[in-house]
Formats: sequence, C-alpha cells, structure tokens
Amino acid sequence: MCPRRARRALAISLMIASGAGACTAGHASEQSSTASASAAPQGIYKLNHLIFIVQENRSFDHYFGTYPGANGIPTNPDGSFSVCVPDKYEGGKCVPPYVSTAVDQYGGPHRHGDAVRDVNGGKMNGFIRTLPDRPGRCWFEPTRGNCPAYFGPQHQPDLMSTLPRKAIPNYWAYADNFVLQDAMFAPVDSWTLPSHLFLVSGWSAYCPDPTDPMSCRTDINVGTSDRRWEYGQKPVYAWTDVTWLLDRAGITWRYYVGNDTCWDAHPCHPLKPGRQGYSTLMSRNPLPGFTSFWDGERTSGVRDNVVPVNNLRDAAAKGTLPQVAWVAPPSNVSEHPGGPSTPREGMAYVTRLVNSIMAGPDWDTTAIFLTWDDWGGFYDHVVPPRVDSMGYGLRVPGLVISPYAKRGYIDNTTLSFDSYLKLIEDRFLGGQRLDPQTDGRPDSRPVVREAEANGVETAFDFSQDPRPPLPMKPWPWKAREPWPSF
Repeated sequence: MCPRRARRALAISLMIASGAGACTAGHASEQSSTASASAAPQGIYKLNHLIFIVQENRSFDHYFGTYPGANGIPTNPDGSFSVCVPDKYEGGKCVPPYVSTAVDQYGGPHRHGDAVRDVNGGKMNGFIRTLPDRPGRCWFEPTRGNCPAYFGPQHQPDLMSTLPRKAIPNYWAYADNFVLQDAMFAPVDSWTLPSHLFLVSGWSAYCPDPTDPMSCRTDINVGTSDRRWEYGQKPVYAWTDVTWLLDRAGITWRYYVGNDTCWDAHPCHPLKPGRQGYSTLMSRNPLPGFTSFWDGERTSGVRDNVVPVNNLRDAAAKGTLPQVAWVAPPSNVSEHPGGPSTPREGMAYVTRLVNSIMAGPDWDTTAIFLTWDDWGGFYDHVVPPRVDSMGYGLRVPGLVISPYAKRGYIDNTTLSFDSYLKLIEDRFLGGQRLDPQTDGRPDSRPVVREAEANGVETAFDFSQDPRPPLPMKPWPWKAREPWPSF
C-alpha cells in the first residue's frame, strides 16, 4: 500500500496516472527489497566455513574451573573449593582442587578404565585413586623424586589443578568475547583415538574384515595395534565417515596436520634437525585409516585433503578456506600433559590459527570451534551424561569463535562432538545423517549418534552484524617461545 502522504497527493492531483505510477513503482521497490532480504542466507546458512580445532587432554575444570559465571569448581562462601578427592598418597585424606602456578602438568591416565574409576559411579572422586603406585609418588617419572612442581599445597597431584587466567590468557579472552561451552563432553569414555574417530564418523569400532563395513563392532578403546590403523599400513576402519558424504555432495573439506607429518609412508622420512615433534600422531589423524579413501569411492584424492597446517594459513589469506576443516595438532603444540608441549605452546599455536582466519576475507562467514579431545586424567566435578555404552566421556572445554557468536556468552547446552557432526550435516548435507539405512554406504553401527545430539545454534546470534576480528598476541610471556609455529 502507498504511504498516506502519497495517497493524499494522489487525491488532489490531476496527474492520477503519473501519481499511480509513482505509487506502483514504490510498491514494486518494496516487494523487491523484501524478496532480496528473504533470499539472503539465514541462520546457519550464513556460515560457509566450519573449522574444528581439536587440542589434547584437558578437562573443563582444569582450564575454566574458576572462570566467572561458568559451571566451574564448586566453592564455599569464602571462595575456597567445597569439593575434594581422597588422596591415597596421603592416607586417604580428602584434598581439594588448587589453582596452579606451574607452566606444565602431567595429569593422569586416561583410558576407558581410568574414566570409570575417575567418575566412580557419579561421585567424581576417583581421580587420584586412578594413579598407579610408583616410588617417589611421581607416577609419570619416578626419577624426579617428589616432583614438587607437579604437586599442590596439600601435596595433591597436579591432576587436581585448575589454571587461572594468566596461565592461558587468550583462551579466557576468547571466552570473554565469544562463547564458552561449559557442558561440552568428550564423545566417548576413552582416550584420543576413539574421540577422533567419533569426531569424523560418530563411532569407534574394530572391523575384523576391513573390506566389510558390516563386520565392524563397537570398540571403546581400540587399544591394541591389530585393531587400529598405523601410518604406512592398509586402512582398517571400514565404517563410513562424514567426509564420504561431503565428497558425494561436492563439499570441500580439509584435514590439517603437523607440517612434518608423513602419514602415507612408514617408516617416516628422517626429520630435519630440530624438527622432532612437528608431526601429528596417527591417533589424532585417523581419516586415512578409513577404507573408503582407498577403494575407489572418492571423487577427490585423500592426498589433496589431508595436508600440512601451513596450508590453512595460506587458504585463509587467499579467501579459499574449505567449507569444512579439522585441525589436528602436532605433538609440540598439542597441550598433551607431560610434554613436549605445555598449555602455553598450544595456546600460541591456536592463537596463530585463529588470527590467520580472522585476518582473511572469509572471516565474516566462518565459525571456529575449539575443543580438547579428552580430559587427560584431570579433575572435573560434572557427572557425564550416559547416552549409550560408550559415553559421553568426561567434560572438556569448548569455545565458539565467530563473527556471529554471542559476546561473552556461557552456553550450558549439553554437547559433544556428535553436535559438530550434526552441524556439518545440517549446514551442508540437508540433514543427511551417518545413518546406514539412508546414507548409501551401510555399516553395522548400533546407533546414529548425531541424530539425538543437541545442536550448537544457541552459541550464535545470526541477527547481529558480523563482528570484527579480535587478533591477539600469540606469546604474551617474557620467556622465549620454544616451539614457534608458522
């Protein structure tokens, strides 16, 4: 309808035709504007690039246990921690978590049996009990004697430690300015490899016949060498991973690994002097172990998709980021407790990755998801939800960094890596799941995990204008950085 002033002018004007024409033109312009607005991408369709950065072995309480407003370590009115764990080294005395000033930590064992002992039927007090008995109380390195740097003020093993802002300032700054997910759980009650298998396929299994996807059976540990793929060997994971669906749909993807990773050769080529640790272990890089990479089903070569992490920096600068990408760290920046990296090196590496993406032309259509693959034996007070016999695992940190992320928002939605798969499938595959009944490549998985997972959309405000980048200094400490990365 014409505006009121236009109608009044038309009523007294002898140029009715001309006036009507003007009104019609205005109405057409309004229709055109409305159609244009409705044609613009909405919701998750504003995200053309999904980047998943997965670091190593830290629990939520270990990194964000004292972050203001988050579901962190319970406290007393005076601010002291109100929870404790029996310490078998101190005669069973119940010791609380503590704020650590140490640069590095060793954590604790973190396989399936360790997770069960840590959770202890929901009591969340088996963490120190899980440590093996070793001379000198240093289960990780007995030759260090009492290892005072790795113990708290009440002689707690450092798996009871929580890090303050100054220890990992950039991670806390991402939480301040973007989204912290305080109910992100590892997908499986186990270690790195099963978590990474879940990350790309929604399952962890053993396949007695690698040529037959229907032979695969759930394996929570993949704990023996005959059940897992090693660099230079033939693939053994016969069930379907999400990149098979991405290739079929023509969606671009990359899996970024350490620059010196030689996953397609065994033994690896000799590393250059001083480059030890610049490669990604097979436990963090399982995609080449899936049989579909090698059985002629792919339209793109795996060697074009599993590539050095430097390629991510280059793609970000050129505005050629893939639609989906995973980033698996080399050992020297993985944050795996006990070395060769510490949280400092890992944070510097992640900050450089994020800075490079923020500086590129694809920033306005990108979402970065930062998480850790398992809890590393560190204390966490939240009982993991039970969704099936495999998990969820213990809680890990989760961050969402995007121009559409809410500012300083703490997301309490229960999430896992299944939620990442769900987002990929909803955004790029029309909601097609890794479902053997519908995905075109049947396997024997017992459940379609992502079909029941919560989505990550609560982290976003797609009505806001894209927010500007927030580049940060990767290494804010005076000490020399030992592992400078790209």
